[in-house]
Amino acid sequence: MTDDLRLRPVREDDLVEFFVHQLDPEANRMAAFGAEDPTDRRAFAAHWVRILTGPENLARTVTVDDTVVGHVLAFPVDGAFEVSYWIDRPHWGRGYATRALAALLREVTRRPLFARTATDNAASLTVLRRCGFVVRSTERAYAPGRGHEIDEYVLELPPSPGADPA
Repeated sequence: MTDDLRLRPVREDDLVEFFVHQLDPEANRMAAFGAEDPTDRRAFAAHWVRILTGPENLARTVTVDDTVVGHVLAFPVDGAFEVSYWIDRPHWGRGYATRALAALLREVTRRPLFARTATDNAASLTVLRRCGFVVRSTERAYAPGRGHEIDEYVLELPPSPGADPA
């Protein structure tokens, strides 16, 4: 790889890029579980305030050659920790999501970790599997990006044998 992919703390000016990224209809369809209304700036701002002020949340901006291409997150949900990521669609298919998630996983050592993806999102499932996640179950939930309920995989990154899970 000749490009310079890096993770860094989210800066306020990154949020402008993230908002533009979420306006892409195809990206929203694939992500499935994004914002109810991707054009709602207030809801977007409130969402990111919760992310950036949550004491256990970890948010990183993904840059490639100093260009913001997305973000990766780790956050608590119902006593467990989940990860999530978003790469801007013009940058899909270049391995950035896999490399960014792998970098986040080096920073977040807590195990197990969980992730979710729509069952028909083969690219996201590949990213998660390449990073060591395994499918543990399938759930059905309303997906704002699709406008109806869909099936989603719940995946787990288990502790390494002999590793401390916390």
